[in-house]
Amino acid sequence: MPRWAIVIAHGDAESSRYHIHSELEGTEGEALAALLSTVEAFQKASREKSIKRQRRQVFRVSERSYFVRVMHRGYSDQAHFTLAELVADTHDDDLPDGVTDLTAQP
Repeated sequence: MPRWAIVIAHGDAESSRYHIHSELEGTEGEALAALLSTVEAFQKASREKSIKRQRRQVFRVSERSYFVRVMHRGYSDQAHFTLAELVADTHDDDLPDGVTDLTAQP
C-alpha cells in the first residue's frame, strides 16, 4: 500500500521551514482527501463572528499542492501544503534505497 506525507512549508519565502505535517498509508484518493482536509483546517476560525472577520484564500498550485493565506485583524499567516509519495527508503525491503534505483524497478 502506498505511503504518503503531507509536507508543510510555513513562513516567509526567505525563511520557510519545511516539515512533515502528517503521514498516512492508503490510496492516492485517500491521501488527496487527507491533504484537502488539512488545507481546510489550517488557521480556520471556529466562531461565526471570527469567520466573518477572517479572510482565507486557498490557491491550488497543482493537484497535489495548495497554498493557504489567512488574514485576520492585522494578523496574517501562510503555508504551502504538498502531498508527497514515499518512493525510497533504506529500511524498507519493498522500496529501493534511492531515487536512482527507481528506474531499475520492473
